[in-house]
Amino acid sequence: MKVLMIEDEKLLADSIRSVLERKGVEAECVYDGEAGVEYAELGIYDLLILGVMMPKMNGYQVAREVRAKRCGTPILMLTARTS
Repeated sequence: MKVLMIEDEKLLADSIRSVLERKGVEAECVYDGEAGVEYAELGIYDLLILGVMMPKMNGYQVAREVRAKRCGTPILMLTARTS
């Protein structure tokens, strides 16, 4: 399995990537929404993990853009928001 994590908090993203890799999952991180869309468009990932609050494009905007480009990769939203 290959996962793309799109999260601007580098420590959090790198920590989750490390956990995934210990479980045998190949994981890559990018740290802003615009780069995330570019990587997601490659179509080589089995899962996208998106942070909600990010610079340039938030997670919701990234998800809309990815879907508009007909990328059907499953998306998991990562947030600490309470609402």
